Amino acid sequence: MPVSSRSIVGRSARVDVDGVDFSAFESAPLPTETLRCLRYMCDVESHTICYLREILATSAHRDPEITAFLACWNYEEFWHGEVLGQILELHRQPGAKESAHNLRRERKWLDELRLLTFNIGSLIADDFVAIQMCWGAINELTAQAAYSRMIAKAQHPVLSEVVRRIMKQEGRHLDFYEGQARSRLADSRRAQYLARLALTKFWAPVGSGVVADSEVAHMAAYLFADEDGLAAAQRVDRKFSRLPGLQGLSLLENAARKGASLATS
Repeated sequence: MPVSSRSIVGRSARVDVDGVDFSAFESAPLPTETLRCLRYMCDVESHTICYLREILATSAHRDPEITAFLACWNYEEFWHGEVLGQILELHRQPGAKESAHNLRRERKWLDELRLLTFNIGSLIADDFVAIQMCWGAINELTAQAAYSRMIAKAQHPVLSEVVRRIMKQEGRHLDFYEGQARSRLADSRRAQYLARLALTKFWAPVGSGVVADSEVAHMAAYLFADEDGLAAAQRVDRKFSRLPGLQGLSLLENAARKGASLATS
C-alpha cells in the first residue's frame, strides 16, 4: 500500500539545523572536490520548484494524494537548497538564491520545451503519472546514495550531521514515490512497459540538463566510480529493480561508469 500523504504532511518542516556549528567550516573548510559536489546538490535541490511545475502540468494535479505530497516535497527541498547554500557561502561561493537565478535564466527555453514534453506525454499516455512516480523514486534513491557517499568521502563531522538531517526527510520522499510507483505499476502491464522504456531511453542522474554535463560527469565519477561507489550504485539498482516490471535495470551503475569515462577523457 502506498505511503499516505497525510503522514508526510503531518511531519513536514524545514530541515532542522538547530545546534549545528556552521562556524566549523571556517576553521575546517571543505576540500574543492567536495564543494563541487555540494554546489551540484544545492543547485538540484533549489531547482525543485521547476520540477514541480512540470509534474503539475500533467494529470498528476488531479490526484489530491499526490498534490498534498508535492506541496511538502517542494517546501522541504527548498530548505535543503538553502542550507547547502549557506555552507557554500561560508566558503565564499554563491548561495542557493544567486545560483538558482543564474541557472533559470540560462535554461529559459529548455524549461519551456520540457514543460511542453510533459504536457504531450500526459495527453498521449494515461500511465504517465506512473512514469513520474518511478522517476521520482530512482531520483530519490540516487540522492540518498550520493549524500551517503559524500559523507564517506568528505569525513567532515559538521557536514555529515547536516547531510544526515537532509537525508532523513529525503527518506520520507522516497517512501512516497516508491509506494506510488509500486502500486501504479502493479495495476498496469502497460505502465510497466512504458516506465521501463522511458527509464531505459531517457533517465539520467537528477540534475542532468540543469547543470553542465561536465558537472554531472564529475559527480558520478567522484562519488560512484571507485569500488565503494560502484557497490552503492548497484545497491540502488537492486532496490529499484524490485518494482514491478523493472527487474534487471542498472540505471545508476551505467550512469556512474559513463560519468567516470567522461570525467577521465
